[in-house]
Amino acid sequence: MRLGVQTQNIINDSNPSEGFAMMAKAGFACADFSLNSYLINSSIYRGELNDFFNRTVRELEEFFLPHKRAAGEAGVAIHQMHMPYPMYVPGGKAELNDYLWNQVAPKSMELCHFFGCPYIVVHGFKLVHYLGSEEKEWEQTEKFIHSIAPMAKEMGITICIENLYDGLGGHLIEGPCCDGKKVVERIDRINERYGTEVLGFCFDTGHANLAGINFERFIGMLGHRLKVLHIHDNDGIADLHQIPFTFSRSRGNKTSTDWEGFVRGLGKIGFDKVLSFETAPVLDAFPEEMKRDAIGFIARIGGYFVERGKIIFETGMDTKVYAFCQENR
Repeated sequence: MRLGVQTQNIINDSNPSEGFAMMAKAGFACADFSLNSYLINSSIYRGELNDFFNRTVRELEEFFLPHKRAAGEAGVAIHQMHMPYPMYVPGGKAELNDYLWNQVAPKSMELCHFFGCPYIVVHGFKLVHYLGSEEKEWEQTEKFIHSIAPMAKEMGITICIENLYDGLGGHLIEGPCCDGKKVVERIDRINERYGTEVLGFCFDTGHANLAGINFERFIGMLGHRLKVLHIHDNDGIADLHQIPFTFSRSRGNKTSTDWEGFVRGLGKIGFDKVLSFETAPVLDAFPEEMKRDAIGFIARIGGYFVERGKIIFETGMDTKVYAFCQENR
């Protein structure tokens, strides 16, 4: 397995070479290209769009050509990309949603192809409270997937839906794609229709922690459908996108997030792709002088996950059982 991290707060548009070199030196061979940072979600919800995606595809490619070259020179592969979100704003103006669906989404696919990136992550629509059921909510997300699936098939890209949380009455609850059984059925059905893997899954550890998902069981259900990861931590209350092992549930220092279950799940399905960290906010919290140290520390945690996963995959043992056996052999 290789390690990956978001480009947001690392890559500067005026000098992308510096950021990609920093990533490579820290130990990251892959990048999650933060296309969503060019049209941020809070602005979309307010209906305040910038003109970034008004550019033609050719103009967008020219803008990102220095990034593509810098990544190649540093030996960093653009392994996954995050499409701006949401792609539909409930109650938003028709012109807004039409622009998101018919301009931002297809141009995002074109850029994903331009970077030679195999995976693009999208957010399912949060509409259950407007439409009355999860099934009707999914119908709208599936319509969106079908709108870009032919491009995905032609370009060899896999669209990845991810588990999300939602809000209700001031509380965080399960959002789209939190039912593993439904996720598996839907991915398989859509891929069968297109005759190739146009749809896969992105498991987000932070969102799963907020929604109370059993990591090991959910990952086990996904199996080969799990293509990419968003690894980050929180306190179980807010979506903080912090470094793993940052939070504990009590002074007894039991981690807030089930990292052992996460590693067991990956090990049991033989996950051999990229351990990618979605920890961009962390780099805002640390002083600029410590950015390299923070990035390096995140990479070290990735290395730890790799070694723990190998133990499970190669021995079939829980990592704690393995450690006990090693100590008492």
